[in-house]
Amino acid sequence: MADVALALADTGVGVLLVGCGVVTGLRERRIGLLMASAGVSWFLGAVAPALVFLHRGPLVHLHISYPTGRVRRPLAVVAVVAAYLAAAVEAIARNPWLTAGLAILVAVAAGDMFSRTSGPARKAAVPALAAAVGFAGVLALSSANGLLELGADRAVLAAYDVVVGLVVLWLTLDLRYGRWTEATIADLVMQLGRPAEAGGLQGELRRRLGDPSLVLGYRVPGGVDYVDESGAPVDTSGPDRVCTPIVEDGEPVAVLVHDEAMLDDPDLVTGAVTALRLAVANARMRAQVQARVADVAQSRRRIVEAADAQRRAIAQALDAGPQRHLRIVAALLARPSVAADPALAEQLPIVRGEVAAGQAELGQFGHGVRPALLGTGGLAAALPVLAIHAGQPTHVHVTAGRLAPAVEAALYFVCAEALSNVAKHAGASKAVVEVREQDGSVIATITDNGRGGADPHGSGLRGLADRVEALGGTFRVVDRPGGGTRVTARIPLQESSGS
Repeated sequence: MADVALALADTGVGVLLVGCGVVTGLRERRIGLLMASAGVSWFLGAVAPALVFLHRGPLVHLHISYPTGRVRRPLAVVAVVAAYLAAAVEAIARNPWLTAGLAILVAVAAGDMFSRTSGPARKAAVPALAAAVGFAGVLALSSANGLLELGADRAVLAAYDVVVGLVVLWLTLDLRYGRWTEATIADLVMQLGRPAEAGGLQGELRRRLGDPSLVLGYRVPGGVDYVDESGAPVDTSGPDRVCTPIVEDGEPVAVLVHDEAMLDDPDLVTGAVTALRLAVANARMRAQVQARVADVAQSRRRIVEAADAQRRAIAQALDAGPQRHLRIVAALLARPSVAADPALAEQLPIVRGEVAAGQAELGQFGHGVRPALLGTGGLAAALPVLAIHAGQPTHVHVTAGRLAPAVEAALYFVCAEALSNVAKHAGASKAVVEVREQDGSVIATITDNGRGGADPHGSGLRGLADRVEALGGTFRVVDRPGGGTRVTARIPLQESSGS
């Protein structure tokens, strides 16, 4: 009676395998073919005892490759190949040690596949992992029965039939109602919204869609060709390769070159294209924002450079115009014939004084616009003169060479404003000005030993910070109450090159 029950159960499992294969094949051709192959092999084993273990190959293949039917991971390939080899040779399949090894290999390969998923896809992968572990468990049970000579052949066969039948039924229902495609697409959307890992967007698509040969091509602006993320041309032809265009506003912006097998799940392809279109649109938007930021930075730099050019022009105009005329007047008043004229004796000292005062005021104004020494000798010539009038003993050390005029002017006025603040507010007994080149930048540092309390948000320092930052640099004020103040301006040398 027990033998009849086992025979009926055995037949029922074979019918279930074939039936589930037919039903599943309507949705997932590869999985359906594996189930049906396992069912046919199951019946062949009943007819020819030498083929009794033949069904193990398709079953292991089913569990390892579920739900796509594709085997990608190296360990999974080894497990599937080992299962087919063991199933084809009865002597190998009957060896309990080899059966135990196959059980371990299946469980480890399934765990490896599961560990590669995340988010919603990991939740959807639970049935696949459980099915593989369940099948590995009955293989291990069969191995233990032989190795330990338990004599529980009927019980082991019954357990084997029950597990195989339940697993196949579970996978069929999961594939029908488990929303695998939706989970994969949801996971893909989340991943594409994060910074890309190694391999960029193409690598992320390969990992999430399970196609290591997938290629993502971007449309060349104004052309019909596509290039990959490195700029290399993309070959859109090849056997078993399909090109799926990514279209935005009626124009192709990218193309997916992928395995033909992905077409078995049109919902997956459609969802991947939609997610990729969003990712490409976001990438283009980020690129546009970065370009705008770069344009704004260049505009700020041009404004600073234009202002400095105007300062130089004003200084030159003052020297060539009013100051020159005043020098001529002073020279005329200094002539002996003028000094000897008794009619001018009373007014001449007053006129000479006014002319001298006018020259001094124009010179001071021109120095505030742009010191003449800065144009002729750079910071190394202009800063020592600035230090003489700083209001406290100031040591100047300049090792940087000539820089772009706008950069020299920015650093000069940083030093001038900082030294002015030291004289007015710090109560310092000394200050140090240093300008040097370091790590691809020119750095100006002004330190004092005063009481501190500098306001980095004051109009003077804030204006200088804007000027330095417009040149691609950074501006920092470190205030140590009772320990002095340190002002640092750093501008990249690539931004400061020039004469």
